[in-house]
Amino acid sequence: MTHGDDCCTTAEDGVESDQQQQPLILERLEKQQDKNWKSVVSHQLKKRCSCTAERAKSKILGFAPILRWLPRYQLREWLLGDAMSGLIVGILLVPQSIAYSLLASQDPIYGLYTSFFSSIIYAILGTSRHISVGIFGVLCLLVGQVVDRELALAGYLTESSVSSNSSGILLAGQRNDSVGVECDRSCYAITVGATVTFTAGVYQVLMGIFQVGFVSVYLSNSLLSGFATGASLTILTSQFKYLLGLKIPRPQGWFTLFKTWYSLLSNLGNTNICDLVTSLVCLLVLIPTKELNDRFKGKLKAPIPFELFVVIIATLASHFGHFNTDYGSGVAGDIPTGFLPPQMPMWTLIPNVAVDAFSIAIVGFAITVSLSEMFAKKHGYTVDANQEMYAIGFCNILPSFFRCFTTSAALTKTLVKESTGCQTQVSGLVSALVLLLVLLVIAPLFYSLQKCVLAVIIVVNLRGALRKFTEIPHMWRVNRIDASIWLIHHGHICAGQHRARVSSWGF
Repeated sequence: MTHGDDCCTTAEDGVESDQQQQPLILERLEKQQDKNWKSVVSHQLKKRCSCTAERAKSKILGFAPILRWLPRYQLREWLLGDAMSGLIVGILLVPQSIAYSLLASQDPIYGLYTSFFSSIIYAILGTSRHISVGIFGVLCLLVGQVVDRELALAGYLTESSVSSNSSGILLAGQRNDSVGVECDRSCYAITVGATVTFTAGVYQVLMGIFQVGFVSVYLSNSLLSGFATGASLTILTSQFKYLLGLKIPRPQGWFTLFKTWYSLLSNLGNTNICDLVTSLVCLLVLIPTKELNDRFKGKLKAPIPFELFVVIIATLASHFGHFNTDYGSGVAGDIPTGFLPPQMPMWTLIPNVAVDAFSIAIVGFAITVSLSEMFAKKHGYTVDANQEMYAIGFCNILPSFFRCFTTSAALTKTLVKESTGCQTQVSGLVSALVLLLVLLVIAPLFYSLQKCVLAVIIVVNLRGALRKFTEIPHMWRVNRIDASIWLIHHGHICAGQHRARVSSWGF
């Protein structure tokens, strides 16, 4: 042991002596010449703007991810699941697209356009394999409030003053010159909606350019949940006028929730009995069947599309029972086939809707990025938050020229998509084919579909968000700060301050 220790000590001393004997060499470095700002800028421009074949390929594949994953598509393993999930989501999108057009104050055909174009564009530009991009109730509510405000400012009659078969009458068309002389209420409504959508899409693309995707980290679950639940309560309230067959205008400003309830109670005597009975029957059918779908989703290969069955049966009953002509029930009206020619946004309207569009852009970005990251984490792959910004931005910019309104990821349809075997965004292309079939052939058959049936579909799909109210005591016990954030955002939305509250997220 002593001999070994001596050997170790000798070895260590030898290393130390070698280190001590090595001289330190100081080298004189030549002073670097100071570069002027022109050379620095020139160097950076050459570095950034140089275009090689590899760099160009990387940029193209990064901007359109479908070019990266489609050549590696596993046809035998993935096609059946993608086709099944795309078909089921497409079938669900038909009644929901028509229904959520009511929220955005638009005709049913524009809801179908919106779902069709967004499904195709996100399949090309998106990085998430599972989310379903299309109509989302909260965004429809925000767009509808802007549309109603601009319709009133442009001098169009309120909804209560127009017959069910008329799109509206122009009283004071000071701002209607840029649209055209023949632009009625429906035409001006979608012009406003498309302009808001275009502006929101530009905001989202700019967020992608400036790499703002990291902001999603700072949007807590309690903040998003409080906003979504407050908006769901507002949506529920806004649909009661259709459930009762009342024609009352949508209130603006503070405390819209309470103003709506006041109008409902004041006009309760004008309830359309036909609409009320239809609404009750549809609720009694859809609520239990949707619960059955939820309870047995583990055993069912795909959810049963009860909404579509209700829409078909209700349309047949309304058509052969003459509900519109004999009982004055509000119906969807004429839904044309095919596509309308592209139309530019109303540039003069952009300053009026710029702040609203920013709020809508923030909500769409937050929902889309949150859902895409959640499902990517669940299935073991990654998404690019900034690319998601580009994708959702172009899902708004490009369709706005074809009379569409704002879109984002939608949780309900994403859950359906995932549970039915979705593997890639090929399922989104299949959903688009289903919607294309409806747009080219089937759409006019929904002429007699009652608006109260569409309102029932919206109300039934709010069940999940409204259940959050039962979780408030648990949230308060677990974390009072998160619960307070939830309650504050919920209160602001119920008070009608969607724009102020959402805009504050951006700062």
